Amino acid sequence: MKKLIFNKIAVALLCIICSTACSDDYLEETNPNELSTGSFWKNNVDLNGGLTAVYNAFKNTSIFNVLSDNHRADMSWPGFGRPNTQNSFYLQTFNDSENDIRNKWSAIYTVIFRANQVIANGERLIETYDDQDNIDFATQIIAQAKFFRGISYTYLYNMFNQGSVPIFDFVPEAESDFYQPLSTPEEVKAFYLKDLEFAYENLPPMWDGNANVGRVTAAAAAAELGRSYLYEEDYTTAAVYFNDIITNGEYGRSLVENIDDNFSEAGEFNSESILEVSYSVNFKSELNPYDSQNVSNTLGRVFAPANLGGFRVSMPSAWLQMAYKNEELDMSDPRNYVPCEDGTEGCDPVTLMRPRSYSLRASYSIAVVDDLDTPYYGGLSTADATIFNNKETAYFRKYTNWATVATESDIVPNTRSGINIRLVRLADVYLMLAECLIKGGTDDGGVEQAMALINEVRHRSALKLIGPDGSGTYPGADHDNVTYDANSLMEHLMYVERPLELAEEGHAVRFLDLRRWGVLKERFQELSQKRYWADNFPFIDKEGKPVTRWGSVLKEGESPIANGFTFIDYAQAAVNYNESIHGYYPIPNSEVTANPNLNN
Repeated sequence: MKKLIFNKIAVALLCIICSTACSDDYLEETNPNELSTGSFWKNNVDLNGGLTAVYNAFKNTSIFNVLSDNHRADMSWPGFGRPNTQNSFYLQTFNDSENDIRNKWSAIYTVIFRANQVIANGERLIETYDDQDNIDFATQIIAQAKFFRGISYTYLYNMFNQGSVPIFDFVPEAESDFYQPLSTPEEVKAFYLKDLEFAYENLPPMWDGNANVGRVTAAAAAAELGRSYLYEEDYTTAAVYFNDIITNGEYGRSLVENIDDNFSEAGEFNSESILEVSYSVNFKSELNPYDSQNVSNTLGRVFAPANLGGFRVSMPSAWLQMAYKNEELDMSDPRNYVPCEDGTEGCDPVTLMRPRSYSLRASYSIAVVDDLDTPYYGGLSTADATIFNNKETAYFRKYTNWATVATESDIVPNTRSGINIRLVRLADVYLMLAECLIKGGTDDGGVEQAMALINEVRHRSALKLIGPDGSGTYPGADHDNVTYDANSLMEHLMYVERPLELAEEGHAVRFLDLRRWGVLKERFQELSQKRYWADNFPFIDKEGKPVTRWGSVLKEGESPIANGFTFIDYAQAAVNYNESIHGYYPIPNSEVTANPNLNN
């Protein structure tokens, strides 16, 4: 059972911040059975309970907006119905009235308001304590609350209104207190950096005991500090934090051996995990699955195929599918060979082994019809498990429960999933540090160090390594035998390593990468020129019968079939995207209407 399951009393801990005066004496009487700010926040037990409410708020999936934030990038096609879609994020036609924008804003500020209560009351309680143990415990609680307030403001800064948003560093006591003016981006950045630095300095590198699994650590604060400096192109400072995570043994971080552990329920909170949001289907089953107080999420149904209980409202974009399918394997690595029957295609008659159909990274990131080696729902082959119709040539495996159920509908009540959202893992840190080394200097040493970090990530998935044959940490592995300079290595990082390793993960990682590199418009234009078509896949099904999955194998180029369908992605985005309009979300119109200080 996951240990970081948010307490059912979390909602009660929010407390009414203030009460308005009433002329009726009866209405002024205090209910002795009701929680209030006067009867709560008495000690560290209350403080820890309030912190639970902060964690509970941060698991609201509207904060991470996995679907819309990735539709804004080059990761996904918004569901079935090719070639037509009305998705405003994919088309780059969204505006300030979008529900996803409003919900994201509201969910983030909920975290901030709850964190402020913990911080204010924790600082007040510390002044009353005379023993160090209570002070230390309260300080760690405050550090966790400041981490969540800090990361919330990084999300606002990076996603809304060019970074200019209202700052709340206090607990509102009157209605007018909620109507704060916009702060400058510089003020917002300074504010969240101060919070994250406090968390970095006061959180432990690791927590003791199973009861603390999932609590944020100094490593999480370091990762967010490093990311913030990277996004601002301060590569030297960013590298300090990333190196700390990688080299500091107290954090206990290492790449896991099997990449699938980063996506599965069984592999949650592993040695690669740095920041992870916990979910479970074992609690609050009575709630609507879409209720923000639920401790499960709905992403399994979102990504799964229709005949497997899913809604398939997000599928891998065509270029991403082909990039995964074209990944070259390290054929010196035994992980790239699977057992086979003598006489079958590619089977070595002596070893009775054949090469894998696709890389481990590809197989555990997406499901394609001709992947012969990685089972799908119910332990079936992908071709047996789903029909790949309606021009659907691949599905994301990430966030789905393919490894544990035969269909998403097997999870009762329906539409719920307990798979965690991984926001930061060590592979991301390796790749961010590699970028710092590439961009922070022009000497060959920086490029070589960056290549070594990238190759650590590639070696974990038994991929062909980059660089000259016989070079690097794994000289016996297959290499692409290419000599990289800073420009070509950065190109590889931008268009191969980061998108394929981190697809759909983190908080808007791909969108923010493309925007900060200044290539979003160019990327849409480039991809809109590519053409793909889908071939048929004949196979023998689980009952021994010949079956064909029509139009299920994506291939690059114009369709050779008369009147055949040609896949074209991002044609509208290439025309519509305007950096000044679509580079950031606008402040929701509901917020502008409600807050008079945003209308000035």
